[in-house]
Amino acid sequence: MLTRRALLLATAAAVITIPAVAGDASPHDFVAAIYDAYKGKDAKGIALDNDRAIRRYFEPSVAELIINDRKKAARRKEAPTLDGDPFVDAQDWDITAFDIALVDKPPDGAIATVKFRNADQQSTVVLALVKVKNGWRISDITWQHDGKPETLRGLLGPPKGHSA
Repeated sequence: MLTRRALLLATAAAVITIPAVAGDASPHDFVAAIYDAYKGKDAKGIALDNDRAIRRYFEPSVAELIINDRKKAARRKEAPTLDGDPFVDAQDWDITAFDIALVDKPPDGAIATVKFRNADQQSTVVLALVKVKNGWRISDITWQHDGKPETLRGLLGPPKGHSA
């Protein structure tokens, strides 16, 4: 009877551990999963159309900026400040491949530089990543506009209670 109990406890521990390990993707896997959604002729991309989706990809303070901006824009009956897709810096895409270069920033960060050709234009998007309790999240995005860097945080402004 003791052996059967030990076996049941070991099995239960293994079942509990499996989801935690599976949810502990590398920063490269996190970024690749995002951009895989943009590959191909009829790619759907990542829909950031609700608070939960936004929180799935962005760390809490950035998610708050995006959500608050959308709420304010809706009250004004205007488009939000972030009105394109932040992952591809466009409203439309035609991407066949992407390249991810990753630099770890210990203890819990990384920088992912993603290069791809969208239709006929070469694009580079830089994602600053941070590891939170639920996995990797984006803490900022940098795009190039007219040869100058522009960041998601800069576009949306500082979170409540913070100064620029």
